[in-house]
Amino acid sequence: MAQTAETIEQQTTDQQNAKQTVQSAELSEAESRPQTAAQTGIELLLDVALPVTVTLGNAELPIQQVLQLSPGSVIRLDKSIDAPVELFVKNSKFATGSVVVVNGKFGIKIKELFSVDSEGLAAENK
Repeated sequence: MAQTAETIEQQTTDQQNAKQTVQSAELSEAESRPQTAAQTGIELLLDVALPVTVTLGNAELPIQQVLQLSPGSVIRLDKSIDAPVELFVKNSKFATGSVVVVNGKFGIKIKELFSVDSEGLAAENK
């Protein structure tokens, strides 16, 4: 059975129309609830947890020495035991402090706080 050019053209048009079928959807409006004072402004962010990193010191070791590390190895850091530790939030230094022990766990006693200027550089709070 041979199809005529008109039949083939009609089938192609029908297929294109089937692809272009659009359906409408009914969306209900979102309920509006009155916000309390605790849900507005900065209060919304106060419970967001941020990672705080404490740096005791740094060391540079050749790869050979790193490969030789084992349990019990000691790495000498670039700071003395009396030097303050640095506290960072998202790679921005925001405070210095000293290491303390609280109920058998390490803690940090804040000694100095810093603010971040418009360029992202830490500046001392005075």
